[in-house]
Parts: sequence; structure tokens; C-alpha cells
Amino acid sequence: MPGITATSTTPSRRRFLALGALGLAGSLALASGLVTPASAETMTFTGFDSKLALDGYDAVAYFTENKPVKGDAAHSLTHDGVEWHFASAANRDAFAAEPAKYAPQYGGHCAWATAQNKVAPGDPNVWKIVDGKLYLNYNANVQTRWNKDIPGFITKADANWPGLLKN
Repeated sequence: MPGITATSTTPSRRRFLALGALGLAGSLALASGLVTPASAETMTFTGFDSKLALDGYDAVAYFTENKPVKGDAAHSLTHDGVEWHFASAANRDAFAAEPAKYAPQYGGHCAWATAQNKVAPGDPNVWKIVDGKLYLNYNANVQTRWNKDIPGFITKADANWPGLLKN
């Protein structure tokens, strides 16, 4: 990146390094069982110290607008102990009628990591709909790996989930 070198000590670089360390620590805590998903029934990942699914993004919008859209607390509902936000009342109602149709697979955890029998949070901005189901990945680099064999990784992840978080 312009202006950032390996030896840079700019505030933005320190913030980036700190966030990376927190993300790694959080992933390790979740994988070790120190952090649990917000909902035992669905094992929906809500981020650390949160009960908000998809970081507040509208699960229905991925299907209707083909992009992540931030939801609004004014159009929210609680499903299986997790709060979901939607961009509109219509999207909220569609989700309420068929939550399994719109909720991300593997509780919003990274699909590639689940295929590797590991746990990592999914990023709502790194996603793909495959056969009418929403899948998230940890980041764009991981999604590049996942894209190399989506059907094979889905088969592996399906076999690993939901027992993965119960181990």
C-alpha cells in the first residue's frame, strides 16, 4: 500500500496490527471453546461480546439485491436468541417466514474453515450464494481458496457441521 512500509509505525498500521492480533486471539478462543456462539440451537456466530447476527447486515438482501446491505434496528427480530437487522420490514417478514432460507450456512462461520474442520468467523462482506444458500468466508484470500473447489468444500463442511463447535 502506498505510504505504508513494513517498518511503518503510523497509527493506522498499529491499529491494523492490533486488530489482526485481536482477530487471531478471538478465533483461537472460539476454536478452543472459550467463546461460544450466541445461540446454542443454531450456533450463529455474532461476533465477540454481541448478539447481532451478520454484524447487522440484512440476510435477505444478499438474495434480493445481490449485495450486503446494512440492516436497521428499526426492522429487527430475534430468532433463536440472536438479533437480526433488516433494511426493510418486508425483508424482516421474509426472514421471519423462512429463516433457514436466508440465514448463512454454518451459522455464519467461514465455510472454508468449516470444511477444514476448524472454526473462524465469516465476514459478511465476503460471501457467495451457491444453490440458493448463503456462505461466508473469513476474508478474500480464504475465499480464493474456497472458490477452487466449492462443491467439495461444501460436502466437507456439511459433514463437519454442526458437531464442530460441540467438540
